[in-house]
Formats: sequence, C-alpha cells, structure tokens
Amino acid sequence: MTDETDEVRVWLVDRGYDNRDLIVLKYATPDGTRLFRRELAAQAVDLSSVTAAKDVSASDLETVDDSELRERYEKEVARMTAQHDPDDTI
Repeated sequence: MTDETDEVRVWLVDRGYDNRDLIVLKYATPDGTRLFRRELAAQAVDLSSVTAAKDVSASDLETVDDSELRERYEKEVARMTAQHDPDDTI
C-alpha cells in the first residue's frame, strides 16, 4: 500500500476557467484513476507555473469515479508523456 505522504507524478490533462475567473488545472495519474486540481488566479499565472507534470503528495489526490473521465485522462496522460518532458511549460 502506498504511504499517503509519498509523492506521485501527475500529468496535465485539462485546463479551464471557472466562474470566479480562476484558471483550473487538472493533473491525473497515468492510469487516470486519481486527480490533482489546482486553481490559480489568472494574474498569478506565469509561464513557469504550468508544467506538463507535477510531483504531488498522494494525500492531495482525489479519486476519479467516472469511468469515461478515467479513460479520457489516461489517454491524455499517454499523449502528454509521449510529447513532453515533465518540466516542459505548457
């Protein structure tokens, strides 16, 4: 079993805006089953803050219950890993 303090590599799978003018970044595990959400104020985003992948604490991940989303995230992670190094800015 994974210790919840262990770091897990997650890959950018989605980015959007919410109704509070925040940029919402979603990073998923390679199998698409776990998700890390990050919300940033648009004016706080600089080019180096959005990278192809991040290492985050396992305790900061949420479970993806929807099977279609899991499949979509898994495919997007595969695409990202094939096209980008983890520290590439996106």
